[in-house]
Amino acid sequence: MIRRLVVYTITVVSLVFLLCPQVNANQHSVSNVKASIVKHSLEMGIDPALALSIAKSESGFRHEARSRHGAVGVFQLMPSTARRLGVDPYCLSGNIKGGLMYYKRLYNMFGSTELALAAYNAGPGIVKKYNRIPPYRETKYFVSKIMTEYHRQKSNPDPAIVNAKGKQAVKNEKTLENKVLETTNVEIKTLTPETLPPQGII
Repeated sequence: MIRRLVVYTITVVSLVFLLCPQVNANQHSVSNVKASIVKHSLEMGIDPALALSIAKSESGFRHEARSRHGAVGVFQLMPSTARRLGVDPYCLSGNIKGGLMYYKRLYNMFGSTELALAAYNAGPGIVKKYNRIPPYRETKYFVSKIMTEYHRQKSNPDPAIVNAKGKQAVKNEKTLENKVLETTNVEIKTLTPETLPPQGII
């Protein structure tokens, strides 16, 4: 039985390393981490300025960050939370997706950015207990720090947001251009000489 457990554990750990190798400090630049956060936040319908603000506060965009409480990665996910979300917190993409999914669930639960952030820090049970930002200095500071950074990001967006929105604007422009061309082709087809009334007839 113990032998099977050891073999199973080694197999699972090996698969994790193969599918999502551990990150060393030089593997992901801050700009790549930010670009990934912006990409995932836009896909999930979360304001990228807020997503970047959370990640900056949690880890300084360092995927190798570890807390003394056991939280890991850019969004400082607890491994147990990551398991419930179905993501690998040791994989950069999984950590980002997990952090954003967790924030979104908390936002849907509390209906407020500040309360969702407080729950992200102190836990949803504590926020439910107080029905407001709990009176913990660490949690109050956490929420205040992120909201300050968020407002700064809104007035002076990070280049990762500008680049992503620029790419989205080009994509939207091409889509609009294609729609205009489709409409133009339809109009040309409907206004052929056969469909026009003869000249001089009123």
